[in-house]
Amino acid sequence: MGEVGAHAAGVERLVESYRALPDGAPVRLAKRTSNLFRGRSRTGVPGLDVSGLTGVVAVDTTARTADVAGMCTYEDLVAATLPHGLTPLVVPQLKTITLGGAVTGLGIESASWRNGLPHESVLELDIFTGAGDVVTARPTGEHADLYRGFPNSYGSLGYATRLRIALEPVGRAVALRHVRFHDLADLVAAIDAIVATGQWEGEEVDYLDGVVFTAEEAYLVLGARTDDPGPTSDYTGSGIYYRSIQHDAPRPRRDLLTTHDYLWRWDTDWFWCSRAFGVQNPRIRRLWPRRLKRSSVYWRLVALDRRFGIADRIEARHGRPPLERVVQDVELPLERTEEFLWWFLSEIPIEPLWLCPLRLRETSTALLAPGERHPWPLYPLRPRHTYVNVGFWSAVAATPGRPGATNRRIEEQVTALGGHKSLYSEAFYGPEEFAGLYGGAAYADLRDRYDPQHRLTDLYTKVVRNR
Repeated sequence: MGEVGAHAAGVERLVESYRALPDGAPVRLAKRTSNLFRGRSRTGVPGLDVSGLTGVVAVDTTARTADVAGMCTYEDLVAATLPHGLTPLVVPQLKTITLGGAVTGLGIESASWRNGLPHESVLELDIFTGAGDVVTARPTGEHADLYRGFPNSYGSLGYATRLRIALEPVGRAVALRHVRFHDLADLVAAIDAIVATGQWEGEEVDYLDGVVFTAEEAYLVLGARTDDPGPTSDYTGSGIYYRSIQHDAPRPRRDLLTTHDYLWRWDTDWFWCSRAFGVQNPRIRRLWPRRLKRSSVYWRLVALDRRFGIADRIEARHGRPPLERVVQDVELPLERTEEFLWWFLSEIPIEPLWLCPLRLRETSTALLAPGERHPWPLYPLRPRHTYVNVGFWSAVAATPGRPGATNRRIEEQVTALGGHKSLYSEAFYGPEEFAGLYGGAAYADLRDRYDPQHRLTDLYTKVVRNR
């Protein structure tokens, strides 16, 4: 049948499963896995069949593009493009994130300071709407408004069945410099300089992220594409990547990873969250099979904990209060990042923190009509402005009688500093505040036009009410 024929058959199965739903029944996907950190209530209605939408349809090495099914994971996408010396412009850090999920739910990584967010490299996409139609959305034309409104809609405006994305050339490996900073102001100034020049101390920078352990120990990790044939490090065994960053030397620590291993450097230990399962204990790590050192395995363990309340039972046994999960990624304007970091480090007992600079591409700026300020209405970042994503993933003691109290404090601080937070985890905004931050009237108009019967769960109900 070929990949194109198999994809067409997969779309047809999706459409047939939609038609088989009872009239007026809510529409959801039938998915076995997820990278979301919020629960969803069960409806008892079968989900849409997306089993035929998991592959790479085609890779055009001349045009440097790929046609990809919406449920294809980045692990499979990279496996198809990397042998050609190409990768997506932004590869989110966890292997089982899907391309459709990264576009409708946002994604970010260390190339985002120059390549923006995954949806910015989408040239066109086919969207299955709540009305049961498949429409092709592009930057211009009949469905341009849906193209711009789809990012950050989390499936509430439809599901991507095929996406055509731009690719970029990469080298054999990525040469790394781990630069230590003893002062947060110096770290933020360095981000500004690197984004402005693409260099640090005379050397090119292609990838940029960082880790804050304390206010006196923070690092930027600078990556440069290379064909250096030298030996490479391996952090899929006994070594732990984020620990390799730390050092006391006055000069940067250097490292070399294959491009494949660099792209997935955070996945083996789910950044640093594998420590919650003892996997960073050397004795346990030796016994833990390599194939199980991956984020999807840890996510399943978290799902079991949520289902059976294991962590809270352990806390109660030790006379401690239940835990409030604090799993968030937030975007702060660069000029307010230091202020947020000082506030967080003094108020929230969570460390380390991940840093990932972000800047919208000029192609996004070109989408703006006269008088418009934001090219992507559901996640309104300013063009030609640098932001820093701050990621933190842990738990704190719950506040009695105030569910989500710590998360709500963080939301309020982020809003006060002109930032936004990603919606893959719990959110606690009121309806009016949420509408002001995430699309408001523009979102409502798109929903009425592309899902007139409102078969798809609306964005606020999905991400705040968890339904």
